[in-house]
Amino acid sequence: MFPEDFLSVSRIDCTSDATSKKSALQQLSLLLASTSSELSTQEIFDRLYQRERISPTALGHGIGLPHARVAGVDEPRGALLILREGIDFDAIDREPVDLVFGLIVPEQAETRHLEILAALASLFSQEAIRNRLRICTKPDKIIEEITEWAATYKPLA
Repeated sequence: MFPEDFLSVSRIDCTSDATSKKSALQQLSLLLASTSSELSTQEIFDRLYQRERISPTALGHGIGLPHARVAGVDEPRGALLILREGIDFDAIDREPVDLVFGLIVPEQAETRHLEILAALASLFSQEAIRNRLRICTKPDKIIEEITEWAATYKPLA
């Protein structure tokens, strides 16, 4: 489901100290920019921030899923922050967000973008997975958890 190198241990922060949506987006931008020397942290932040201003990306249940199309991105890439304390992310259920998954995709990746968003929404809709991610302290275990889930994921046709 997810492309190779979609998420790596270097793009997971299990103990993020972000205290606002803006600081979480800044941290995600740094992690996502590390996928290529061609990518600008500021450009990624600007795109994620603009997307949040259009419509908040919090899914409820403590999940934020900021995403954006970014020039210079050749493959979809993700990054994950597990926050020490929940933050206001303008969630529909008004619950603080403590799991923030950032996604960047190529500018022309309409269908692929939506497929990945649907898969991530399905992943994070599972209470057991959310709970395991929240207590996980090792990025490699998070990758393992997501990979195991992805192997069983069946997209809606």
